[in-house]
Amino acid sequence: MSRLIIEPETSSRARKAVRGGLLGNFVDQVDIFLPVIALAPAAAVVLSPDPAQTGLIFVATLFGRPLGAAIFGSLADRYGRTSTTKVAIAGIAITTLLIALIPNHDLGGEATLWAFVALRFVGGIFLGGEYSAAIPLAMEWSTPRQRGLLSGGIMAMSPLANSFIAALTLTLLQVLGADDYAMWGWRMPFIAGALLAVAMLGYYSVGVHDSPVSTSVRHRTRPLSDILIGPFRRQLWQAFTLMTGLWLFTQMAIPVLTGLLSEAPQIGPTTVPLIMLVATLVSAAAMIASGAISQRIGRRRFFVAFGGLAIIAAPLALMWAMSAQGAGAVLAVTVVQIVTVSAYGPVGAYLAERFPVSVRSSGYGVGYSLSMVIPALYPFWLPGLQSTLGVGTAVAVVLAAASSLLIFGALLGPEPDRAAPLE
Repeated sequence: MSRLIIEPETSSRARKAVRGGLLGNFVDQVDIFLPVIALAPAAAVVLSPDPAQTGLIFVATLFGRPLGAAIFGSLADRYGRTSTTKVAIAGIAITTLLIALIPNHDLGGEATLWAFVALRFVGGIFLGGEYSAAIPLAMEWSTPRQRGLLSGGIMAMSPLANSFIAALTLTLLQVLGADDYAMWGWRMPFIAGALLAVAMLGYYSVGVHDSPVSTSVRHRTRPLSDILIGPFRRQLWQAFTLMTGLWLFTQMAIPVLTGLLSEAPQIGPTTVPLIMLVATLVSAAAMIASGAISQRIGRRRFFVAFGGLAIIAAPLALMWAMSAQGAGAVLAVTVVQIVTVSAYGPVGAYLAERFPVSVRSSGYGVGYSLSMVIPALYPFWLPGLQSTLGVGTAVAVVLAAASSLLIFGALLGPEPDRAAPLE
């Protein structure tokens, strides 16, 4: 990927920072998805026989990430993005490894669940800090005309990480069997995640440096307050609006749709993982394409056009996916992914372009992370909407609302100068 993004005359430092942004986000996303995917087949044995309690782990990570973005984004703006990234990656490695050492519920009892909750909250802080520092750093080192493609590549690391964990989990289940996986095999993906983080820490320690633009400016002493209530508050809340639409896309098109498919009689739960795996891989390619398209037509124009398409296509594709079967179901779910989450492609470049260098990590991290809270709490507000409108209709309405927020959020801001170096 980095060979496609970096021009021949670009410095070695730039190439290393771009690779770090790509691979670092993959590692970050692996650790984000680990409890969701790797623990699912073993949750009743590892955590608690009561599945409702395991939702606390998800909530802990959810609230840790915006806090981490605020803390580490501010540190990155004040003291440097590379050093902040290294601290965040080290924290990810430690907390992920400690999770692999937690005893199962039969030994630890309730303490097991609370150990997971505590470590995922702390880990969420470090996870939110990693992308708040590393992605703006990669964007600052990239050449202007390649920024859209780089953004698409970085955002594509999320579905690729999802697919990687799913494939690893399925392989371990096949090799070890369900019982051994639940007893001890679930620890292996967490150990793998910790080792990946250690490898990235080594990479950043020997080869990645802060960009010239970030070291040449006078840093603000209060970047967080500057974006929340200060001179850059308009940029933040505009980004928050746009990103809320994108996170609604994510929740409806991935976990909610997965649940609907599992309950659909023509599909069934055993076929759903394969369908989602195929659709997710296609969405990764679509994110890269979206980033490249935004470089040609403009980020703002891309988001407005995408939202205009999605407001019609996303609800229709969802309804198709709920009724399709066989190969048609794979195609329908893939279309849902394309007309929803592929819009993330330009996000890395867009958020970096919306904030000046003095508050870029704070603006990027908080704008990206804070907006995920309300969409991710859908288990609390979606059932009421479904009881009123119907199960599928409610999800279709939320997708239309997400499209509207994407359009409105884009229109609230200007078209960033995608042809100029970041300043």
